[in-house]
Amino acid sequence: MSATVQRPLTDTETFLKRNEEKDLLRISTAGSVDDGKSTLIGRLLYDSKGVYEDQIASARKATINPAAGPLDFALLTDGLRSEREQGITIDVAYRYFSTPKRKFIIADTPGHEQYTRNMATGASTADLAVILIDARNGVLPQSRRHLHIATLLGIRHIVVTVNKMDLVDFSQQVFDQVSSEFASFSARLPVAELKFIPVSALEGDNVVTPSRRMPWYTGPCLLEYLETVKVAMVRKFDYMRFPVQYVLRPNQEFRGFAGQVASGSVRPGDPVMVLPSGRTSRVKSITTYDGDLSQAFAPMSVTLCLEAEIDVSRGDMLVPPQHPAHVARRFEATMVWMNHKPLEPGKPYLVKHTTQQVGGTVTSVRYRVDVNTLEHEPVDRLGFNEIGSLLVETKRPLFFDSYDDNRGTGAFILIDPLTNETVAAGMITARTALEPLRTKEQHTLDEFASSRVTPAERHLRAGHRPVVVWLAGNADLAYVLERKLFDRGCLVHVVSEVDRRILGSVLETSTDTGLISICAVEVEDESTRDEMKRAVGNDRFLALNVARLPENIEDASDAICGTLEEKGYIRPLPKPFIGGAGI
Repeated sequence: MSATVQRPLTDTETFLKRNEEKDLLRISTAGSVDDGKSTLIGRLLYDSKGVYEDQIASARKATINPAAGPLDFALLTDGLRSEREQGITIDVAYRYFSTPKRKFIIADTPGHEQYTRNMATGASTADLAVILIDARNGVLPQSRRHLHIATLLGIRHIVVTVNKMDLVDFSQQVFDQVSSEFASFSARLPVAELKFIPVSALEGDNVVTPSRRMPWYTGPCLLEYLETVKVAMVRKFDYMRFPVQYVLRPNQEFRGFAGQVASGSVRPGDPVMVLPSGRTSRVKSITTYDGDLSQAFAPMSVTLCLEAEIDVSRGDMLVPPQHPAHVARRFEATMVWMNHKPLEPGKPYLVKHTTQQVGGTVTSVRYRVDVNTLEHEPVDRLGFNEIGSLLVETKRPLFFDSYDDNRGTGAFILIDPLTNETVAAGMITARTALEPLRTKEQHTLDEFASSRVTPAERHLRAGHRPVVVWLAGNADLAYVLERKLFDRGCLVHVVSEVDRRILGSVLETSTDTGLISICAVEVEDESTRDEMKRAVGNDRFLALNVARLPENIEDASDAICGTLEEKGYIRPLPKPFIGGAGI
């Protein structure tokens, strides 16, 4: 058999392969209006050779501001006609460029207070924020607001570029004063790394090349810092979350669930639980346009096929049975209000979360944050561009993690159902305790036609999955097993004296309420067992061959517990600790 000879890569293929292996850094710019964000990005792109000649020619032709020189660098990012006419950034503009060390995606976001929501959009996917401050004006309220929003969105690495140093004679005293004031404010926020760089975006000082006019600054220029900064994964979240976006059924032979992996990874054979039903199955295959995959991870868009035919719809979520997401209708969130009409607690809104959209209300406002002092102020509502903590209630349960743990499942937006405007962006901070049911005057009767507790919530509360353990006619073993499972903290009972005509209903009800049911009813034929299995579902039924269990009842019950552990119905017992101080 001849060995396979691999063709050597060409120079172009080698270049492309190396480019693929480069690290990607997502950057968002922020700051007050007219601080020079677009000019800074334009200068960064121009000096690093990150723009094409036709773009430069177009910007040079459109340059009409004499103060900007022969080329207005802001025009390399400001593409809207209204932006060029007014000289401000209105919408978010994304620009891609790369250097030999790293790839970058920069979001040029507006600084005007009216477009704060656009800034939040650009920062929602960023790893690092570049906040510009005009050296002449110092730290403004909008600069503080943008820093606060950036930290709320999970950005922990902040670069503060004190811009327009050429207009203050490159004064170190001015730079130190601005840096000290901003550092004092940021000390109360969760910032992992804060870097100050004096720059002149218009003239290029300390943007790509070090400035000779500021010898007192010995740190890196902006590009050098961006190429070398190590952005730690502060919110590393390993558990798989797969919100279902669409159910694919092209023919009778295929049924798949399309969506984007929000976090973690998934492989064929992995057990998954469907929220909110709590039903379980295993991943049969991971399908894409280019063929099946052996693994999918965030943020890949794939189609998952399951082994069992269970009900899954758009808005449901697939999660590992051992590590499900929170399932609740009430939760606490930090919210940025983006609409000129103030928030009205109790008013119906639409909550858009992952792939589902449900009705909901803000039940109360806990406090508003003063962006200048970061103090919590008690208020009844939020106004335009205000930030606060609120309690939200939805008509159907959401499946979420805290935003600090998982951006994909911890973020949501509020939509006005009448105008279809996005009025707020929210970050879930905690799950709140369930409140008692309200009166008929506060809710219509049909809202309570079904249970307000989902099977997934029962699973989280009990700490185990519901299952019927089929031990027909073995009452002694059933009660020994019940004792052992109860001692392990399980919600368990024995079904022994029930009319077979209603046995299916009894077992279905007990599994729906989250119990482990040990069936010891005398049953002579296998057809009854199969009927019970269909009643509760294949994934919630465990039939054991008693003849293959140990003869000793204690050993047999231990073996059953081991089987329940292996199949993921109950948690394994913690291993005994051996060693350490004092042992």
